[in-house]
Amino acid sequence: MNETVIQTHTLTKTYESGANSVQALKGIDLSVRRGEFVAIMGTSGSGKSTLMNVLGCLDTPTSGSYSLDGVQVESLDRNALAAIRNQKIGFVFQGFNLLPRTTALENVQLPLLYDRSGVKRDTRAMAVAALEKVGLGGRIDHEPSELSGGQQQRVAIARALVTDPALILADEPTGNLDTRTSVEVMALFQELNARGITIVLVTHEPDIAAYATRIVEVRDGRIRRDEAVKNRRDAAADLLSEDQERSAA
Repeated sequence: MNETVIQTHTLTKTYESGANSVQALKGIDLSVRRGEFVAIMGTSGSGKSTLMNVLGCLDTPTSGSYSLDGVQVESLDRNALAAIRNQKIGFVFQGFNLLPRTTALENVQLPLLYDRSGVKRDTRAMAVAALEKVGLGGRIDHEPSELSGGQQQRVAIARALVTDPALILADEPTGNLDTRTSVEVMALFQELNARGITIVLVTHEPDIAAYATRIVEVRDGRIRRDEAVKNRRDAAADLLSEDQERSAA
């Protein structure tokens, strides 16, 4: 098994607009090992969203190399990139991206329907197992409108998990949630990471990044900081402390 899930070398991305060009990434060297929980931080225009799109195989770099779980992906065509996304990456988005008139179970089954391997699998059982991992085994027949924001994000996380990907890529996953629900979602991410799941989380919030084990800060298209989180926050402990304060009040 390849122990390096993400490996980039001098990655660049330039956008052309008529006679003008904008270099969004300027030589990114990044390595993420299996089982890490990395937060990528940066302000608007820093390049973090472009980096996320490249890491997620949603876009290709202008130059440089990118290896995802041992596969060189920088020069793959659109169909090959789609296959890699389905096989190697589980996505979690800020807006949940659930189909509105579709049950939690059916939403989680969706990535399995795009599998081109030809291997027969019990997609229902796999989806139920993924929902049970995120604490929603009793909500499999509920549609998004019948679920809270936090529960919808848990469905989205279950959908990301169902293909057993090499990497969970979460883009501002707490952006649409209140403070307590955000901490609940981060507690789930910490629990999944403790089971060995590799997570890369993109956020602009330092409080959310503090739940990861490592922070990579992007500024002006370059990595300006890459270090372990010194005082890592424990989401489960934060929730317990909040509950105790409420009880005391």
